Amino acid sequence: MAAFVYAPPAGAVTLVHHDRAIVVADKPAGLLSVPGRGEDRADCLIARLRRHFPTVLLVHRLDLDTSGVMVFALTRAAQADLGRQFEARTVEKAYVARLWGRLEPEAGRIDLPLIVDWPNRPRQHVDRAAGRPAQTDWQVIGRAEGETRVRLVPLTGRSHQLRVHMAETGHPILGDTLYAGGAAREHPRLMLHAETLRLRHPDGGETVAFTAPCPF
Repeated sequence: MAAFVYAPPAGAVTLVHHDRAIVVADKPAGLLSVPGRGEDRADCLIARLRRHFPTVLLVHRLDLDTSGVMVFALTRAAQADLGRQFEARTVEKAYVARLWGRLEPEAGRIDLPLIVDWPNRPRQHVDRAAGRPAQTDWQVIGRAEGETRVRLVPLTGRSHQLRVHMAETGHPILGDTLYAGGAAREHPRLMLHAETLRLRHPDGGETVAFTAPCPF
């Protein structure tokens, strides 16, 4: 396997929303959410946002290869409030993915506990005895030759949850170099996008929803 070379996409950050408490951005695939180890992995979404929002603070993350909507705090109070919402699982997230093959039926729920695969980190795997609970709802929203488009709603927030759960159905996410094999891997990017984020605004408590259009 070839050594990983970090080559983040160039260009300005696409902002979805910002106010005095939060900033919401559309992270492109291939850009880290936060800095990685080493100077060559310093470029990331939060660093790019900090150029315009010096007080920006991390709330949650998306995988390197996943694109889509992310919320950041601009104050410590907003960060704490949003952190509590994520911890309590009251934040609603919806993703769009393209899967290998024809997934049936039209909707369902996957309930498979996950744990890190220590010898093969960062991979995760199903472990019914020692894994942490993980649930994903899925609904078919389209079909094409040899593939299925789905909307995925994670009810828990385990690392690589959507990727492992889809692979366990026999229909991995296209372009997934960790969990897909053969022709399913042969795509220019991981076909997984965080489309919608719904939460209570930390400044006032109003329910707000933010969307980043799916690029594939």
